[in-house]
Amino acid sequence: MRSLAGALRPLAGAALCLAAFAAPTLATASSAQSKPGSPRNGGAGLIYMAAYDHAIHVVDERTLEATRRIPVTTGIPIDLALSANHERIYVRDAEFEEIEIVDREAGKSTGSFTLSRGRSKVRIWGFTVHPSEDFAILNTIRYTKRIDRWDVGDPVLLKYDLRRNEVADTIPWPKGEERQRARLRFSPGGEYLYFFGNDVLVLAADDFSEADRWELSRPVEDGLGRFSFGFPESPHDEPGFHTGLFSVTDPVQNRRMMGIARVNLAEKEFDFFTLGPRESVSFRLAPGGEKAYGLLQQIGNYEFWAFDLRERRVESRHRFDGRPRMGLAVSSNGALLYVYNAGATIDVYDAADYELLRTVAYDADMTDFLMIPEGTRPRR
Repeated sequence: MRSLAGALRPLAGAALCLAAFAAPTLATASSAQSKPGSPRNGGAGLIYMAAYDHAIHVVDERTLEATRRIPVTTGIPIDLALSANHERIYVRDAEFEEIEIVDREAGKSTGSFTLSRGRSKVRIWGFTVHPSEDFAILNTIRYTKRIDRWDVGDPVLLKYDLRRNEVADTIPWPKGEERQRARLRFSPGGEYLYFFGNDVLVLAADDFSEADRWELSRPVEDGLGRFSFGFPESPHDEPGFHTGLFSVTDPVQNRRMMGIARVNLAEKEFDFFTLGPRESVSFRLAPGGEKAYGLLQQIGNYEFWAFDLRERRVESRHRFDGRPRMGLAVSSNGALLYVYNAGATIDVYDAADYELLRTVAYDADMTDFLMIPEGTRPRR
């Protein structure tokens, strides 16, 4: 495990990164015309867009045309989760009460489930599906309507049998840490369930007993604050690895610093480097794992960021005409950047120079965006 203090020592490198932070490119993207020599498409992937018209729209990345509309029966879909074998998409509705299962190849719903009954509404605030798809873990709270009020129950972790469509077990909260929105994730092989609290608890997936623990709540070095990392998922990361931004307290200046880490959960190892003072920027890993991109979103100040992971630095910052609310995705081949939400359009930018190539309009405002870079076929 690499030391945080070691990452903070090379002040000259940090100064270079801070210089990169301070010198954004001020040019804005104003043309929607395709430029000569620009890539014709972003790859051969598929994009699944959940939308307000009670459907999922399937977009061919080669043309960015919607080729299929998959109706859902549970209302407005707002959260799309891909199964481990890429055969199914688990869809959560806008009321947080139902989970619907969509067969990707057939392009249709195969069923749904809810725990709400009568006057009791059970919100599914979080869920994660075991790689075998035999069961899922649901983070729930029950809301019961009375004559003059709603009774709100405690957060409950449930094991839900996806084969029998029934609750199979109630899971005790690890270390008694009840959470409305717990962060849970299965290991790639399904043997373990990771519970992200102040520490990372490793639970055996068969009986949910504690098998291991990674104490990230403890400072790695004396005088340093807690290593804060979100364990993001990316279609461009290897299974079991997580690459993203972290923050930590600089013990000398008493300020929050940010950097990039690549974490191996199974081995409890990570490699990282610092960039400079913490900024509210997003992070999206590019194919190949050598570059990443992000968006800085401040009213009147919207910027693309490019991170060079090989040279361990901020490669560039570029101001552009953004939207009040935006999501970012990197194309399958890494050549394009897709800016989506809020609304029914995707702005397509060249990843090399951030030129706006075109804007693609769709039939309904989108709520979620799921990229599957490897194309149309599920994993076997």
